[in-house]
Amino acid sequence: MANENNSKRTVLIVGAGLGGLLLGALLEKAGVPYKIFERASVVKPLGSALSVGPLIVPILQQLGVYEEFLSISKCMTHIAMHNESLKPYKPTDYSLVEEYTGYGYYIVTRPLLYDLILRQVPPEKLHFGKRVNIIADQGEMVVIETSDNMTHEGDILVGADGAHSTVRQHLYKTLKDKGSLPKSDQEDLPFSCTCLVGQTTPLDPEEFPIMKESVCQFQVVLGKGKPYTWIIFSTAQNTLAWMVMRHLSRQTNRAEMVSRLKSSESVEWGCHAAMAMCDETRTFPIPIGDGKLNLGTLFDRTPKDQISKVMLEEKVFKTWCSGRIVLLGDACHKLHPSSGQGAATAMHDAVALANLMYAIPSTSSKDISQILGEYYAERYPAAIEAFKNSQQGARVLGKGPSGIVALYVSTHAPLWLWKSVLEKMLRHRPLVGFLDPIERKGSLAPLVSPSTMKARALFERRWKIQQQQKEKEKQEEKEVREGKHAVVA
Repeated sequence: MANENNSKRTVLIVGAGLGGLLLGALLEKAGVPYKIFERASVVKPLGSALSVGPLIVPILQQLGVYEEFLSISKCMTHIAMHNESLKPYKPTDYSLVEEYTGYGYYIVTRPLLYDLILRQVPPEKLHFGKRVNIIADQGEMVVIETSDNMTHEGDILVGADGAHSTVRQHLYKTLKDKGSLPKSDQEDLPFSCTCLVGQTTPLDPEEFPIMKESVCQFQVVLGKGKPYTWIIFSTAQNTLAWMVMRHLSRQTNRAEMVSRLKSSESVEWGCHAAMAMCDETRTFPIPIGDGKLNLGTLFDRTPKDQISKVMLEEKVFKTWCSGRIVLLGDACHKLHPSSGQGAATAMHDAVALANLMYAIPSTSSKDISQILGEYYAERYPAAIEAFKNSQQGARVLGKGPSGIVALYVSTHAPLWLWKSVLEKMLRHRPLVGFLDPIERKGSLAPLVSPSTMKARALFERRWKIQQQQKEKEKQEEKEVREGKHAVVA
């Protein structure tokens, strides 16, 4: 077995999704050694688009990529909902967000946001095609072995490897064997919705005048008499990103789906299944142009290898860490995309972990246990709140009596109630404590982030020491110069 000798132990990050990459980018700024391992050999430009707003934009500003982010995104002020006859409901107004926070909402394609953060991580720190096969928490260090038979040692192992995390599976097996894993954490991720996603190639604005609009056109259609909801949104690249959600008649999970596959009852996944879902939904109308266009118009303008079908699982796990192992993002909380908070919640995890890793006094087991406990105490309640928000959003898009009630409340809510909803959604806006602070904007004060405060206190203390050292060096240089002048005289 080959072995990699490290002169300095490091943080090992498994998974190069948005959360794992952001953690790496922040540790790079903090000067904390790290490595990222991703089992995929290349990053495929899959996915649709996502909304990025006041929960994340200030962090991008701290990273120094705010202007570049604005150049690849499109401002979004309203979400327009329609019935299948394309009759509109009252739009959901997000323009108040800027008044509350100083920032608006933006639609950005997932591949472009991913690439933006990817470029903040030096290539030598990111290892693609490295599946983690073995994990061992040895008390004073954690060791992993990758698929190329290389071993890597670190002080902390971060599982940022998605909803079906290998790191979580190892951690939970260890805890289950000890009889200390909660029963709910032993249950598989449930889902009641599948989703088809993609993005067209750039479209001609003369053929698709929607592209000429200065703000993102975010359009939702609720299927009538069919278990579908479909969404389209225009991007800064003159493309239309799209999602087609299929609401299942009952909740299921991955294990049950695999069982169905083995029994050959149904072929639900893979490129053939994605194309089959395209065929089933291509005649569904979309609210652009003269109303005569349909989803098939978008499917035909989307590269076939960039259309994917995914499960929309929903769960917040109770166990996030043990020993030197900790989970981040979808590995510990998977949210429905309806509220647009999944990526933000994962990225907030990365911010909290980076703040605490910056401020950790030592890499002893005691200190690591302390910061991981602080991470969980800060992030678990926020994840639960985001989960509840996502469930509410899913109800608005869903079917049945609860969906009808949720839709009515959403489209008829008085302004004071909508303001209350927004205020609750916008409370968690943590910043990076060890990067230059930015001015807080807007009328709504964010909740205090303990990890940010902890890192900020250390950052300011170190800055003060550096300033004192500079003043001392200046004084010494001055004394040397004055001494030389005295000798000459």
